[in-house]
Amino acid sequence: VQLQASGGGLVQSGGSLRLSCAASGSIGFLGNMGWHRQAPGKRRELAATITTGGSTNYADSVKGRFTISRDNVKKTVYLQMNGLKPEDTAVYYCSAYISTGGIFRDYWGQGTLVTVSS
Repeated sequence: VQLQASGGGLVQSGGSLRLSCAASGSIGFLGNMGWHRQAPGKRRELAATITTGGSTNYADSVKGRFTISRDNVKKTVYLQMNGLKPEDTAVYYCSAYISTGGIFRDYWGQGTLVTVSS
């Protein structure tokens, strides 16, 4: 099983980016998915999560600006980021709770860098 993230880049403050993360491999069940981020010199933190049924949860710092969504057919999770601020600069990692061979565990993508200039 692999998670492939894409969509990061350099954007000016106030701009927008859309991150994507596609799961592939021998997936029995695709559970909750999410995005985390790690800024330079800081711990990794949760940005947003989405359940299999589409319920969402956001960190207070991104609420109202970021929107998480998923396409279960494409096995892909998205993060639409609007109103970006310099403090959103971080490596963004996607995650997914996946069963393969009857065993559930968390999988992580490789990370995609988002840089917001002031």
